[in-house]
Amino acid sequence: MSELADLSAVEMVAGYKAGTLSPVEVAESVIDRIERCEPQLHAMWAFEPEAALAAATLSEGRWRRKEERGPIDGVPLTIKENIATKGLPVPLGCAAIALNPAAKDAPPAARSRESGGIILGKTTMPDLGMLSSGLSSFHELARNPWDLATNPGGSSAGAGTAAAAGYGPLHIGTDIGGSIRLPAGWCGVVGLKPSFGRIPIDPPFIGRVAGPMTRTVADAALYMSVLSKPDRRDPMSLPYSRIDWMNLKRDVKDLRIGLWLDAGFGSAVEPEVKAAVEAAAQAFANAGAIVEEVPSYLTREMIDGLDHFWRVRSWGDISKMTPDNQAKILPYIYQWAEGGKDLNGAQVYQGFAQIEAMRNAALAAISSYDFIISPTAPMPTYPAEWASPLNDPQRPFEHIAFTVAMNMSEQPAVSVNCGYTEKGLPIGLQIIGQRFDDLGVLQLAHAYEQLRPQQRPWPKI
Repeated sequence: MSELADLSAVEMVAGYKAGTLSPVEVAESVIDRIERCEPQLHAMWAFEPEAALAAATLSEGRWRRKEERGPIDGVPLTIKENIATKGLPVPLGCAAIALNPAAKDAPPAARSRESGGIILGKTTMPDLGMLSSGLSSFHELARNPWDLATNPGGSSAGAGTAAAAGYGPLHIGTDIGGSIRLPAGWCGVVGLKPSFGRIPIDPPFIGRVAGPMTRTVADAALYMSVLSKPDRRDPMSLPYSRIDWMNLKRDVKDLRIGLWLDAGFGSAVEPEVKAAVEAAAQAFANAGAIVEEVPSYLTREMIDGLDHFWRVRSWGDISKMTPDNQAKILPYIYQWAEGGKDLNGAQVYQGFAQIEAMRNAALAAISSYDFIISPTAPMPTYPAEWASPLNDPQRPFEHIAFTVAMNMSEQPAVSVNCGYTEKGLPIGLQIIGQRFDDLGVLQLAHAYEQLRPQQRPWPKI
């Protein structure tokens, strides 16, 4: 029974179709896994096993009648806490936020439910989504299942932990600077930041996307067939495209791939990370791709400007709170946001202008290539209790140098595991594609799954 929790979504659906697997038994296995691991991992919030079992029972009946509702009918999944689900509050990982129940499902949750997905509950996140960490003033500290003393990353912290620990095969995160890809890299799973607007979300914001976090590229592709369906609530979404998401086979021969190892700002790439990414580049070259090193193309001015803009945006929200609620926010987040209090209009505009500067630099860099590969983060993960790899609110974004520009340029990018440190911690490889080439990014990641060395067993808690 316990092994059912480790099946992929593709395997589950095939088993349901053949009548060899039961959605109820699968749900029971995943629920047992969560109940056993949660006292150590703290990845879940609003865990609802009874509702999940009731939904699984209905799914089993549909499969028996050959009336399945969609591609993921009967597949257990989790949804990041900031994506609204009807009847549950959206505290944004922060003790200062009022717990008002959501009136309806946000688009990713709605598409998951409509397709018959078994929603287990919500996954945890840090305050206001502004940390690459599992640290939160509302939730208990989320931990990385590969090493409980380390951080899963964030802000899709619980989702990364849940995927690695086997809390079902499908998980939804959000990403505005790396919040899907960073925990995916540090937890050894697949995390896709799709092209901006590919998955409708509510509320939308510049650079912000939702995306799948899974153990395999095929599962991410399967979930994209559901999540990418249209929803008129997102006025920034792309026109719907009927993409053959499961068409993952692609020959890498003669593809032009840029190798990006110097972001232009931020922490230096640590030796073990660099070696793993270079080995991935060599694997592509051995398979016939043309791999060339890409020079640094981002600047300190870009990230400092964006930092100023984000601080002012966050301080605008925090400054409206009562002093009692302000005191509930993580000190790290409060100190960071307070840095925007005295910035003037010109400084805010100059910061906002760096979105365009990042966009132009990123799109110019990839113009000569089919794809660019890079580290997902410059370092492996870090102590669980820290708010960021440097744990310094005045240097908050040194670790997002390789991820943040793709949010501003609207390009798809995926993190996939490319190795392990000497201590056994996962290392993420980021694959970046041309705007709107989400399928191409998944295809190259799928090809890399076949090229990379054998993966280590998933951690057992």
